[in-house]
Amino acid sequence: MAVRRAAWRRWVGVLVGAAALTTGGVLAGPASAAPRAGPSPSGTLRLGYFPNVTHAPALVGVQGGLFHDALGPHVSLKLFTFNAGPAAVEALLSDSIDASYMGPNPAINAYAQSHGAVRIVAGAASGGAFLVVRPGITSAADLKGKVLATPQLGNTQDVALRTWLRQRGLQTTTTGGGDVSIRPEDNGSTVQAFEQHLLDGAWVPEPYASELVAAGGKVLVDERTLWPGGRFATTELVVRTDFLRSHAAIVQRLIQGQQDAIGVIDNDAGHAEQLVGQAIQSATGQSVKASTTAAGFQSITFTNDPLAATVRTQALDAQRLGLLAKTNLSGLFDLTILNTLLRSAGKPTVSS
Repeated sequence: MAVRRAAWRRWVGVLVGAAALTTGGVLAGPASAAPRAGPSPSGTLRLGYFPNVTHAPALVGVQGGLFHDALGPHVSLKLFTFNAGPAAVEALLSDSIDASYMGPNPAINAYAQSHGAVRIVAGAASGGAFLVVRPGITSAADLKGKVLATPQLGNTQDVALRTWLRQRGLQTTTTGGGDVSIRPEDNGSTVQAFEQHLLDGAWVPEPYASELVAAGGKVLVDERTLWPGGRFATTELVVRTDFLRSHAAIVQRLIQGQQDAIGVIDNDAGHAEQLVGQAIQSATGQSVKASTTAAGFQSITFTNDPLAATVRTQALDAQRLGLLAKTNLSGLFDLTILNTLLRSAGKPTVSS
């Protein structure tokens, strides 16, 4: 879809939401059908996302008006922001929202807890997560007895940190005990706590990793170095299965809007960075330096590919930590709509 210049000036209001966790039934097979040509869909889409650079396709889609344009005049778009995936999962499974961007581990947990009530319908980002620590810390061994933060217990960065520590012989507990104490902390509060010397470091997504570096920290681990080819799922687009079944046309338009947003990121990164900064400030009330946003873009690959193989590895990591029961993930991905759009655009399809 061509991006109309007027879209850049369109603002969309942001609501903050979360709700209680419930479960749903098993739904076998692909939930979506191939999108068909026809009139613009109608209805309401309640969409969640995080004010992180790793959610740039969502931020550009919202702030640049691309989602509004893709959905058309008859779909009402209601927006909700979250700090981390577990809160977005609660909102999804309680029918408070219809779709959300989130990390793979919360998506896996939602699928397992609800016995199939959600599907990953597209990827959004790879990379952009770091362990940032105080300058005197030079190795994992130096972290013994230290206090680190992650966005939320069981979120993607939390699982990554606990796995990395476990592989180096350091134990953690879900209550903050063990060799290294891990504290769940709102991303913005993490930067403040680090500045006040209440934390020794944090495993966080961008832009917060770059903000920690600006506050005197140093990168101890760039998560890209832990994965073959430096590619791993950081952000996925997750939809409630019942919504996908009943509103496939709306989901198609949403994925099309995301493709448009990634196109803007690829073709005009400077403008995309401005939109991301504006969207983060709109959602959090806090401004982000342009240099911080730009640094975040350098470490992230924005992609529609959900990188399904890495998601399965992340699921195994969560199981080893006791944060996830053994789960059959065979129905987690429904890429029917995404691959139809990719074929229509003459692009390679992606695998689940």
